[in-house]
Amino acid sequence: MRASRLISLVLLLQSRETMTAAELARELEVSERTVYRDVLALSAAGVPIYADRGRTGGYRLLGGYRTRLTGLTRDEAEALFLAGLPGPAGDMGLAEAVASAELKVLAALPPSLRDAPARTGQRFHLDVPGWFRESPPPPRLTELARAVWSDRTVELRYRRGDREVVRRVEPYGLVLKSGTWYLVGRVGDAMRTYRVDRVLDVVPDERTFTRDEGFDLGGYWREQAAAFLRTMLRERITVRLSPAGLRALRWAADTPVVYDEALAAAGKPDGQGWVRTRLPVESVDVAYDLVLRLGPEVEVLDPPELRVRLAEAARRLGQLYDPQR
Repeated sequence: MRASRLISLVLLLQSRETMTAAELARELEVSERTVYRDVLALSAAGVPIYADRGRTGGYRLLGGYRTRLTGLTRDEAEALFLAGLPGPAGDMGLAEAVASAELKVLAALPPSLRDAPARTGQRFHLDVPGWFRESPPPPRLTELARAVWSDRTVELRYRRGDREVVRRVEPYGLVLKSGTWYLVGRVGDAMRTYRVDRVLDVVPDERTFTRDEGFDLGGYWREQAAAFLRTMLRERITVRLSPAGLRALRWAADTPVVYDEALAAAGKPDGQGWVRTRLPVESVDVAYDLVLRLGPEVEVLDPPELRVRLAEAARRLGQLYDPQR
C-alpha cells in the first residue's frame, strides 16, 4: 500500500511540477504528517525531491527527474492496454498517437510485464458499434476532434429534419454511444448536443474559447440521456403479463427503462401467475409493435384503441394459420 502511494506521489510531482504538502495530502487521501514521512523516505531512496519554502513554495522534483513505470502491477499494466479503444481513436484521427503512446508505455515497462498487451489482446476485444449496420466514421469527426482538443470555436452547418441550420459552437467534448458519435458544445449560455453524422460542414474560428473547468462531460451526458428517455417515453399503457411475458419483456423492449418501470409497477400475481402493470411507451404505434413481440404472453387492458388494433391483428393471424383455409 505504501509503495503504491510513494509512486503516486512521484507521479503527481512529475505532472504538476510543484505541490504543497496539503495538496499532496488531499490527492493521496492521507495526513500532511504522512506526506512528510513519505518525502523523507523518497529522498533516502535517491529520488531528488526537495522543498521550496515560503508562501508560494512546495515540493518539486529536481532537474526534470522522471521515473520509469516500474511500480505498475500486472493488473494495472494490462488495464492500460484494455482502456484504449483503437477504433474510436482512429475515427478521431488519433490512431498514430495511440500507437505511439502504447509503444512508449511498452518501452517503459519492466521485462516481466512486457507481455501485457499480448495477454490483454488475447482475452478482450471491445466492439463498440451495434449489430446489423455499417458504422463508418462521420465525415466531420476528425475536424471536430481537433476543435475539441484545441478549444477552438467552430461554425457548424447541421441537418435538422428537412432543413439546414448554422450554429456557432464551443465544442466541449465528443461522446460515442452505441456506435453513434455526438458533439456536446456550448451555444450562447446553454449546452447543446449534436449528432456528428448530421454535421454537414465545420468551419473553425481563429478564436479559442475559455473552457469551464467545472464542466463534467460524463455527468452531463448521463443527465441528458435520462432526460431524453423521460421525454421520449411520455405515454403509458396498462397490460397483463404472464410469467413468460414478464421475462421476455426485458429483451423485447428497446430500452431497459421499460422493463424496470414495468417491474416496479407490477401488482401481485393472480392465480395463473399473471401480473398487471404499466409500460412506458413512446406512442401507441410503438406500443403496438412491442406487444406483438410478446405474442400471447401479454394482454392489453388500456387504451381501448390499442386493444382494437391487436384484436384485428389476431384475427388476421388466425386467418393466415387457419388449417381449414
